[in-house]
Amino acid sequence: MAESASNVTRTDAIETDAIKTDAIKTDKLSLWYGNFQALFDVDLAIKQGIITSMIGPSGCGKSTFLRSINRINERLGYVRTRGKIEVLGHDIYGPEVEKVQVRKQVGMVFQRPNPLPLSIRDNVLFAYRLHDPQHRRKGKAALDEIVEKALRQVLLWDTVKDRLQRPAGLLSLEEQQKLCIARLIPVQPRVLLMDEPCSALDPAGTEAVEELIWELRGDYTILIVTHNMAQARRASEECIFMLMGKVVEHTDTAQMFVTPQHEETANYIEGRYG
Repeated sequence: MAESASNVTRTDAIETDAIKTDAIKTDKLSLWYGNFQALFDVDLAIKQGIITSMIGPSGCGKSTFLRSINRINERLGYVRTRGKIEVLGHDIYGPEVEKVQVRKQVGMVFQRPNPLPLSIRDNVLFAYRLHDPQHRRKGKAALDEIVEKALRQVLLWDTVKDRLQRPAGLLSLEEQQKLCIARLIPVQPRVLLMDEPCSALDPAGTEAVEELIWELRGDYTILIVTHNMAQARRASEECIFMLMGKVVEHTDTAQMFVTPQHEETANYIEGRYG
């Protein structure tokens, strides 16, 4: 029993919301792939409940930064990090926070939609079943309600409600990307990380996913990596510019695109390199 109580304390730590704080905060975060250094002393404070975009040339460390926040980089044995990452006020590498809890609270949406080879319904319920040990006690009606709520939140319910048992892989790319976001919602993450979520979509699909991202702001803290300057300008409230593994500028999006404070930022926005 003592061990069980200890586990509850550790896994619940990151969910504490007693103190309003930045959603993500890093202190001198550096990362190496073997001998190659990809991040250099990254200091960032990303506010709760808003959309923050991250821009910069290919290879500047944007995706590496995202993967550090939910500890995906740990899968690579040759990666080492130095510095600190806090999510909702908790050190994600601290002893009181378990990796599985980090990934529950920090959802990840990848560049290309990755629906599981399951039905639409089972895709939505997959992470919920994985993270909630009580899911077996819920009846079909309760699970159906969870599925409907998640699909409604990503503006997909009306499209798929009559084909929930069909394979998710039959959906369009836009619908698949929305489904991947819906798959996170039943777990109730606090932070959504999106790595080029529209790069595989056509203009109509991009517009639909951007509208969804804007609908989700407030309920979630969203950090989106994009190479699309117009998208960063349209779909975020604050913007971070990275160059060669370093943060050059982090400010209000409108301010960055109208009056950037650094020459490197202006050069990138104006297309002089990248």
